[in-house]
Amino acid sequence: MPRTIVITGATRGIGRAMAEGFAAEGHRVAGCGRREEAIERLGRRLGAPHAFHAVDVVDDDAVGAWAEGVLGEMGPPDLLVNNAGLINRNAPLWEVPRSEFSAVIDVNVKGTFHVIRRFLPAMAARGSGVIVNVTSGWGRSTSPEVAPYCASKWAIEGLTRALADEIPDGLAAVPVNPGVIDTDMLRTCWGESAGSCPNPEEWAKRAVPFLLGLGPGHNGQPLSIWAAPDRERPKASLPSGFPRAGVRGSRSSG
Repeated sequence: MPRTIVITGATRGIGRAMAEGFAAEGHRVAGCGRREEAIERLGRRLGAPHAFHAVDVVDDDAVGAWAEGVLGEMGPPDLLVNNAGLINRNAPLWEVPRSEFSAVIDVNVKGTFHVIRRFLPAMAARGSGVIVNVTSGWGRSTSPEVAPYCASKWAIEGLTRALADEIPDGLAAVPVNPGVIDTDMLRTCWGESAGSCPNPEEWAKRAVPFLLGLGPGHNGQPLSIWAAPDRERPKASLPSGFPRAGVRGSRSSG
């Protein structure tokens, strides 16, 4: 049976790969992103019955207007994926500009809160639905020069597990670490080394059925997705052989 799926940060990376993957499986997707041109391209690519809008998750009023439209047209989502995210430029914490630290927290933490508060009441009223908050290996471990990002993702881990204690029966809130994927975001940390990781489309082939399989029994469980099931899972956030964020190594830029 087709499901209604809402995705933030849907215009690039794993967000776009998920949107395309869910649509290919016959589900109806509502997504948002900050860049209007990218939203228009995605809308033309996937067409009806999918709907994509330019929304900055930092703007609670804009999120509210978007959610009202989605709920009115599609009803409560069966799966809500908070994927929109931002990472700081590599730097020791004391060298990170205050505005950059705030931007990471505003998108990754407050943006997630804004989306949840606008969609969850309708999901709770219906009595079903899964909320997936995308975290990171850096939400369960640490690395130098990405302290703001680590702080935001550790916050999402705690927020999601606390939310899981609050929501009514029939719903689930799940923090999901997507694993290590070759995205623009990862390349800001690793440079060309990121190219050895699975790309978003490869990742989505495993992630889409994984996410569709989540239900109330997964409520509050910190889960992870790995694009290659036979690959050894890293004990920390980075697979063996890759530079950490703060190690210049083969990174192409700082």
